[in-house]
Parts: sequence; structure tokens; C-alpha cells
Amino acid sequence: MQDSDLAALGGLARLAGQAVRDIARSGFTVAQKADRSPVTAADTASSDIILAGLNQLFPGLPVVCEETKAAPYAERRNYKCFFLVDPLDGTKEFIQGRDDYCVLIALIEDGRPVCGVIHAPASDRLYCGGPGIPSTRRTGNGPPQALRAVAPRPGEPLVVMASRSHPDAGLDAYLARFPGHRRVSRGSALKLAALAEGACHLYPRLGPTWEWDIAAGHAVLLGAGGELTAPDGAPFAYNKPELLNGPFLARSFCGSAIDGISLLS
Repeated sequence: MQDSDLAALGGLARLAGQAVRDIARSGFTVAQKADRSPVTAADTASSDIILAGLNQLFPGLPVVCEETKAAPYAERRNYKCFFLVDPLDGTKEFIQGRDDYCVLIALIEDGRPVCGVIHAPASDRLYCGGPGIPSTRRTGNGPPQALRAVAPRPGEPLVVMASRSHPDAGLDAYLARFPGHRRVSRGSALKLAALAEGACHLYPRLGPTWEWDIAAGHAVLLGAGGELTAPDGAPFAYNKPELLNGPFLARSFCGSAIDGISLLS
């Protein structure tokens, strides 16, 4: 992935994000998909922009997108390199008039994130990065700022991110091992962006997510020096037979313990 390619992905995510923001301002109706999850014109408009852009910029590379039907695993298993796209992550927050929704594009190679971009339309903030690609944050047309995920300092409370719309049934029990922690709720993959920019330290997700929900944020977190693994510390893989994810632990540092307390289940 060349710098120019990552810049092109960022520009595409921003273009889709601007369409989402325009629809948020002009008004929209809400429909239900077959799985009873909500969908709006913003989801569709963003998807159309991204799919057309990827086809033009990277012809021939497969795309797995939330708003389109994924190829069967018998075909997907042969994908060495492909894009994972969530045209509007945080649709519930978008519908509620909140700001914590975003556009996500990630490039996956051999089951691992190569790079990712996150665009937050409400703030026009763009996050880019990946393993070996130092992550940055840019607001509007301003200069990029380097991101650095950081572990809590001695005596500093552990700041834990939690989902706003999808509470984890076992989260309280898991966090009981970290007395004095501070919990912050946020929607969408902006929780992973917050880890990457050093605003929090831990995001344990015990409930299900989809691959497109986290791949871009995973890449940006890696580029900022953080880590995302299965709860037992195993690498987190993509392009699984089922695109639904199991639990994971995302953290602003590499390691399996904080102050001698094991993070792993």
C-alpha cells in the first residue's frame, strides 16, 4: 500500500462521509433490513460512493460491504487481498442525532488488516494508518497529526471504552478485576479511534460485532502502537467462514497485563 493509495482511500471515505452529513442535515426516513437492523438513505448513498470509488481506484480487488450481499465462503476463502467496508457505522447513533457515527474502509491481506481509514462526518475528522503505517488524524483540511496510543501511567485510572448501543452482558464482571477504572460510552468504531489517539486504554467487546465494524479501527490502532486480539491473546483474523466476530480486547498498548493484572480471560 503506497502513501498515495492510503490518501485516495481517505479521500473516498471523506467524500462518502460528506454525503452522510448532507443527508443528516436534510432529513431522512428509517427502514429495516431483513435482520431488523435500521438502514437509511445515508447508508445507501455512502455505500454507492465507496463501491464506485474502489472499483475505479483498485479495479479487480474484491469488496465485502455491509450493505451488499457477501460472496459465499467457498469464493471468499480465495481472497488474498480485499476491502472491508462499513458505509455507516453507528447507524443507531446517526438516527438519534448523535455525532459518534463514521465511515469505515479497511484493506485486508491474508486475514490481517493492512491499513484502514475512519471518517467521522460530524467533525470532518479523518483517521488513517495501519501496521507499519504510522496513524494520523486530520480535521477538515488541516495538517495531519500523529497518533500515539498510550498505556495508563502508574496511579492513573484505567479508562475503559464501552458500547453505547450494544451493552455487553458480561462487561461488569470482567471489569471487576480493575478497581477504580473509569468507563466511557461511545458509539461506532470511534471507540477504536479513541484508543489510537490516547483518550482511553481498553475496549473489551464481549458481544458480537461484524468484521466490517472493526477492521478499519483495528488497522488505525495498530498504526498508533496499540493492539487488538481475541480474549486469550490469539491474533484476530478476518475473512472467516462466518463474518460475525467473537469477543475481542482492544488496548492502547501491546501486552497482556496492566499493573500485574491479567487482561486475558
